Amino acid sequence: MTSDVAEHILLNMKQFLVELDDRCARDLERVAPARDRKRAEFVRLAIRRAIDAALERGTARAYRETPLREEVTKADLTGWDDHNELARSSAKPIVRASQRKGRGRAA
Repeated sequence: MTSDVAEHILLNMKQFLVELDDRCARDLERVAPARDRKRAEFVRLAIRRAIDAALERGTARAYRETPLREEVTKADLTGWDDHNELARSSAKPIVRASQRKGRGRAA
């Protein structure tokens, strides 16, 4: 990586100081040693995954609080291109996971 690229990356990232307990620091050193220069990427990826999981939990909670209607109405398609195949109701009804046999298990 050229110094120009490295400088550009550093200028466009926020820096955070994070304090870790001894066990967490020891485990981090085992899986992403500082000498390998992969620690920052490892930490960024871990944070990204945690953020994505938290956002997904929020979306799931919102759908539980306000479930989707069983039928698609014309209002649901407002703004869609009328010629878009994806905007048309399918011939067969959608079977929700909660309606399948063996709930909670992959088929």
